[in-house]
Amino acid sequence: MRIVVQKVSEASVKVEGGIISSIKKGLLVFVGIENADTKEDIEWLVKKIVHLRVFNDKNGVMNLSVMDVNGEIIVVSQFTLHASTKKGNRPSYIKAAKPDFSIPMYEKFVSSIENVLGKKVGTGEFGAMMDVALINDGPVTIIIDSKHKDF
Repeated sequence: MRIVVQKVSEASVKVEGGIISSIKKGLLVFVGIENADTKEDIEWLVKKIVHLRVFNDKNGVMNLSVMDVNGEIIVVSQFTLHASTKKGNRPSYIKAAKPDFSIPMYEKFVSSIENVLGKKVGTGEFGAMMDVALINDGPVTIIIDSKHKDF
């Protein structure tokens, strides 16, 4: 699994002009799922996300997690995170999992975050054309790949 985490002061997801999720202070997480992903990838990433220390403490140091600041999370599926641009200029998405595999993995990922965070997580709509709006706080944007844990 490959994710992009953005610390936000607010974020929202619209589908067909209507807002389906919105948060204030928290994290916007884009997730790309590939066929090689497992339950272990989900567990590892969920721990990383909820404990990622990107929020400022009283001294202005990024030392607090989304849990510490009682923040919120939106998770948006984004198969384009697995784009390969190795050949030519048209990205290939061959590594991105098909919906029959990725939908259950996405749902498990969201429910796992909810279980650890202890509250509902906002989502996008799988497979829909979405308008995602955000105010990136910092800016802080972090890329994490469960297949490259040493990166």
